[in-house]
Amino acid sequence: MRRIASLTRVAVGVASLALAATACGGTSNDSGDSSDSSKDAKGLAIAYDVGGKGDQSFNDAAFSGLEKAQKEFGYKTADIEPTDNETDADKQQRLESLAKQGYNPVIGIGFAYGPALEKAAAKFPKTTFGIVDSVVAGKNVASLVFSEQEASYLAGVAAAKATKTNTVGFIGGVDVPLIHKFEAGYTQGVKDTKPGVKVLSQYLTQTADEGGFSSPDKGKAAAEGQLEKGADVLYAAAGLSGQGVIEAAAKDKKWAIGVDSDQYKQEPLAAYKDYILTSALKDVGGAVYTLAKSVHDGKPLTGTQTFDLKVNGVGLADSNPKMAEIPGLTDAVAKAKAAIVDGTIKVKTS
Repeated sequence: MRRIASLTRVAVGVASLALAATACGGTSNDSGDSSDSSKDAKGLAIAYDVGGKGDQSFNDAAFSGLEKAQKEFGYKTADIEPTDNETDADKQQRLESLAKQGYNPVIGIGFAYGPALEKAAAKFPKTTFGIVDSVVAGKNVASLVFSEQEASYLAGVAAAKATKTNTVGFIGGVDVPLIHKFEAGYTQGVKDTKPGVKVLSQYLTQTADEGGFSSPDKGKAAAEGQLEKGADVLYAAAGLSGQGVIEAAAKDKKWAIGVDSDQYKQEPLAAYKDYILTSALKDVGGAVYTLAKSVHDGKPLTGTQTFDLKVNGVGLADSNPKMAEIPGLTDAVAKAKAAIVDGTIKVKTS
């Protein structure tokens, strides 16, 4: 089967390095005892988002980039879990601790690190900081952002082609602008492909502290509700909570669409893989690796780095061979991807 939009981290690295970027700023001395010019400088460190390592999605995608950098550059790395109900001060302390230990770059995985990372970066001007899913000002900060709406559009095309009930579902983890991008792209993809299809939409929580990204039970309950209303394809942008959505869909023998990582390939989800139609991919690992490589090469990226369909920074997985058995799905996704890349299709973000 011809690959639809396969993500390769090397391709993303090369493409993103070609993007306009400025060199790392750091010209002033660190304040207090914040020494980030250690003789024993270490390599990449990442601080996980809510849900932590093992979510088979967003955080695990970031870890794959750390693993690649570790193997290629042979240096010491660190990956740190979040804590329950933590504050911005807790996040800032975590980032500053990693910088103080000599890690470079230090990357906050998720938009929640924004305020903390801005402050930490200002205290450690010789360390390159990165943040995923947010734009943070700073001469030594690389903002790694994605066109999630484009991958979600392709997921919507696939859902429209796969549905037999003409009802599909979207489940967002937390009601925030980032997840609105997933919903907007998905809904547009569905409607552009098959206008008569109904899209059910639901958010698990209003804030991340309520467990929207870290509660498989919430995801399962929401999925069961949508299945009862006739949805036969469910797309979840909900981090760890998405595992509950996949479980519920598989139990009902309906399609699930994964997110961020290729969830068809995730071993902990193997029992449900036959019902994971595809996944809207977001190459967080490639972005993490790209920033680490730029620092390792002595040319640290800074500023906003955008990963979209054009550079294969997002895409749609085609690991499940059953995709090829659905009439018109493969060609429709390929055609949609080409139209997005050449600008014929403008994907909404809200």
